[in-house]
Amino acid sequence: MLLIFGFLIFLLLACLSLLMPAFWARQIQQDYADPRPVNCPETNQQVAVTIDAAHAAATMLRERPEFRLSDCTRWPERARCAQACLPQALRKEPYTKYEIHPSGTPRPIYHLPVLLAAFAAWYIGLLWHSHFFFRGRWGEALGLTPAQVKELVMWYSPHLLSIAACLLFAYGVAWLQIWFRRRGFWHGILSSTLLWLALLLVSLPSMTGLPRDLLVIETSYTLIAAIIVGAIIGGLSGKLVLAPIAAADWRHSADVV
Repeated sequence: MLLIFGFLIFLLLACLSLLMPAFWARQIQQDYADPRPVNCPETNQQVAVTIDAAHAAATMLRERPEFRLSDCTRWPERARCAQACLPQALRKEPYTKYEIHPSGTPRPIYHLPVLLAAFAAWYIGLLWHSHFFFRGRWGEALGLTPAQVKELVMWYSPHLLSIAACLLFAYGVAWLQIWFRRRGFWHGILSSTLLWLALLLVSLPSMTGLPRDLLVIETSYTLIAAIIVGAIIGGLSGKLVLAPIAAADWRHSADVV
């Protein structure tokens, strides 16, 4: 009897040890997830910032929550700021649903990383379907002779279609990055893999009856290309930007020199 009672006490304590951090994490998520107004230390003007509540909730399992910003209306141009407004943001109350605030401003898509990612995916496909790799197996799976495959390679339309597909996929990954409100190498790979998986599931009905070799070649290529697209877009968005230098920044750099 005592053994059963002790076992029940152990289960109760184990549940409490798991549930209490979950309740605290949920409370942190509720308290800090909404945007709030602060005065930017650099411009002394009001901006809207968002605290990374998910990161705070995750780090709460250690000694104490680690707070940082996940968004600001001055980002991504000033995304590398020192976040000196963070103490102020922790003290401020979030916007109410009746207030108009600029936190809903859509974050931009950086076109240069998207174009580089699309080109990388297209170029990998060019190598993947070359005679150095899988052109022979690809042609055999389609029932084409080497002469027919060579003639097909000389057509412009397959290359244009593949470029268009790579561009659409790359822009889809960039849109997912905005929707998830997260950027970075691993977030980019996650977004691109999820999009690839969704497209694969949608395409499954049309793949019935296709040769197995063809499916293996195309599925492997698209997965590798998707991972590379996500890595480029996630890793370079906000870092690889072609933008004119602001006058104030130019004067500051001239003074430094």
